[in-house]
Amino acid sequence: MPDVAFTWLGHGSYRIDSPGGKRIYVDPWFDNPKCPDSERQPERADVMVVTHGHGDHVGSAVELGKQHSPRVVAIIELATWLEAQGVENASALGMNKGGTVEIDGTKFHMTDAVHSGGLYGGEGITYLGDPAGFVIEFENGTSVYAAGDTALFGDMELIGRYLEPDVAILPIGDHFTMGPRQAAAALELLGCRRCIPIHWGTFPVLVGTPDQLREHATGVEIITPEPGETVTL
Repeated sequence: MPDVAFTWLGHGSYRIDSPGGKRIYVDPWFDNPKCPDSERQPERADVMVVTHGHGDHVGSAVELGKQHSPRVVAIIELATWLEAQGVENASALGMNKGGTVEIDGTKFHMTDAVHSGGLYGGEGITYLGDPAGFVIEFENGTSVYAAGDTALFGDMELIGRYLEPDVAILPIGDHFTMGPRQAAAALELLGCRRCIPIHWGTFPVLVGTPDQLREHATGVEIITPEPGETVTL
């Protein structure tokens, strides 16, 4: 069976192609400064995962949902909001923490995340549900922890114990999320020996770097694709 293929789209956005050929977009934001032009107009999307309701994670979700009608995996409040914006059947799989949904052989286990989740607009802030992470379990047995935006928290040890992710996709930029030192501690709690750092380098305030993560996470393979580059997991 083919490997899982990961393509970073800049910032906290990425695409995963499953061994069964399903195209999964996580936190699509194609207007981010690091997103390659070649990735801004997706040709298809089978599943769309949205971890929380901040603009830099939900930024292109409505457009992608309307254009390609993917299955939507998100916490129920956010899924319901996406449906109200015109994304058909977005709330059909609306879920909550501790739950699992399965789509064509791929399982999405919703986990906690320590962050916030509101969309800023002209009338104030629209609450879009609690932020979440996901452990995505693919048909070939590969399991990936898509942490979303989060701080370090002790229950990452439970995520590692019960869901056993092989690869962790972690934010490292600091300021809005954990930085490299906390991400290294997260990898220790999770028991992950492979990590793809994201949510770094997009803006000056995001000061954390993969090299700093390597300094703190000795013995862990830190995988750093360029935006638009695909790596196998």
